[in-house]
Amino acid sequence: MAGRASAQAALDTRQSILKEAADLASIEGLDTISIGRLATRLGMSKSGVIGQFGSKENLQLAAVEYTQQRFVELVWTPVAHHEPGLVRLRALCRSWVDYAVNPPYPGGCAVEQMTFDFDGRDGPVHDLLASGSARWRKTLRREIATAIDAGDLPQSLDPDQAAFAIKAIASGITPSLQMEVGAPVSTWALTAMSAVLGLPPQE
Repeated sequence: MAGRASAQAALDTRQSILKEAADLASIEGLDTISIGRLATRLGMSKSGVIGQFGSKENLQLAAVEYTQQRFVELVWTPVAHHEPGLVRLRALCRSWVDYAVNPPYPGGCAVEQMTFDFDGRDGPVHDLLASGSARWRKTLRREIATAIDAGDLPQSLDPDQAAFAIKAIASGITPSLQMEVGAPVSTWALTAMSAVLGLPPQE
């Protein structure tokens, strides 16, 4: 029993560290995260933090995995039960916009911020972010292609082009919210996504 409790405590500590790291990364970027800074913010020793990850790069990789998993849990999981096709695609777009407008991080979508930080670099962090982005685009492309095959979207629509455009729209939500305070960004984003698909705006 003691061993199980100890393992759970270690897992809880790890999750607390990763949440703090993601919060910081969403505001200041992934490079600002350090073992010492997280230890201070969480009231822990440096050894307590580094014992969970071993190095700053491992911490960064774990933070990326954490934010990617949270993205899936908050955007995809709530709509996965919908019937494949236009119903699920439109639900997915709305779920994505809702997530971007009301993110679980103080600075906006941490995945997007990390991507902006590392898109021009080489290395494991870049590669992990790139693989996650590719998986998500593949999921989005699949949903669009399914809706086309079902006759819900025009056959002339290119799934790859549409997936790219919708992803680009979503990526612009956080900076728009922060730089254009008071603008109806959620409505604009949903309307733009619908336009990409050749559909009237969602109500």
